[in-house]
Amino acid sequence: MAGILAWFWNERFWLPHNVTWADLQSTEEAAFPQAEDLYLAFPLAFCIFMIRLLFERFIAKPCALGLKVQANGPQKAQPNAILEKVFTAITKHPDEKRLEGLSKQLDWDVRSIQRWFRQRRNQEKPSTLRKFCESMWRFTFYLYIFTYGVRFLKKTPWLWNTRQCWSGYPYQPLMPDLHYYYIVELSFYWSLMFSQFIDVKRKDFGIMFTHHIVTVTLITFSYVTNLTRVGTLILCLHDAADIVLEAAKMANYCKCQKLSDLLFLTFAVVFIVSRLGIYPLWILNTTLFELYEALGNFPALWVFNVLLMVLQILHCFWSYLIIKAAYKAISKGKAGKWNPLHVSFFKFTMQKLYSDNTGVCGLGCFGSFNLWFLLCIHPLLVFIYLSKDYFERLFFTSWLCIT
Repeated sequence: MAGILAWFWNERFWLPHNVTWADLQSTEEAAFPQAEDLYLAFPLAFCIFMIRLLFERFIAKPCALGLKVQANGPQKAQPNAILEKVFTAITKHPDEKRLEGLSKQLDWDVRSIQRWFRQRRNQEKPSTLRKFCESMWRFTFYLYIFTYGVRFLKKTPWLWNTRQCWSGYPYQPLMPDLHYYYIVELSFYWSLMFSQFIDVKRKDFGIMFTHHIVTVTLITFSYVTNLTRVGTLILCLHDAADIVLEAAKMANYCKCQKLSDLLFLTFAVVFIVSRLGIYPLWILNTTLFELYEALGNFPALWVFNVLLMVLQILHCFWSYLIIKAAYKAISKGKAGKWNPLHVSFFKFTMQKLYSDNTGVCGLGCFGSFNLWFLLCIHPLLVFIYLSKDYFERLFFTSWLCIT
């Protein structure tokens, strides 16, 4: 086993020339990222998942009920052993020939059997209340971690000059704020890796699973090889659009259509600008060219860039679907139902957005007003929380002490 690990962590592969793992061992004068630090992500991922369950039960659910989110699921199909056996063992979408056979066997008309199968399929769909609670949790986390990232990065030189990401590399000491930021992000994505099997199932499950694997791999390898400076830029950039997306989903579940349309339009702009504009021109430029100029060529550089390019391919795919949905909205008055980044697409009525004299905010609707209040109070709570450094690291420090 030791031989396999030694082969995998070969210095000539992961590090620039004339640099060894011994050079990156922490000392009393300076701390550097260590692979052992990442073990902390697993208990923290479990804690984040437990916090999520408590948050959804005691915070998100009361908010959803206060906003009149539908708590009941779809109408249940009446019990029928024969149809249930066909549904579970054979097919959920019977063809015409099978429908006629079932009609004769049960002495039901074909339309009633079709209705039963439709109700039975809908029965497996999650309730709107459950989807709202999931979105509110993700909205809260993304808002917190994005705010923390901006607050941290605005004090760093590499935010304004990406060449500073490679200045003095790899002998860049690990700052406590950066360590906290990385471990919390990694823990969150590990929690998503496992919780996605019990979360609301989306049509893009496979794509999102790939996205999570690439993200966890990038965070892990960039931490071990001390490519953390550029890693913080990537993490912060990706969190920006997710905040607006989850807010738009919440508005959609509350049936605040005008607010949902406005937020989705904002999400589409932020996503395309950040993922197709800033990401390639700012992030890929520094990893493909500035990193090579500063450190020369070594194999891990290309592994890192290949993973970043996989992310860019996913960005292009999602952007295509967003633009396609927007085109449908403009030409037909409504958007498609596909969901990039785990959301069932909202109705995106651009014509109504501009022709309705009541305005795009929908403040005439009591539910919209409550949702506006909820979305506005969240940033206030996050900024209050971030202003207290002691409370900011209390949970994280306690885990460090335990482990």
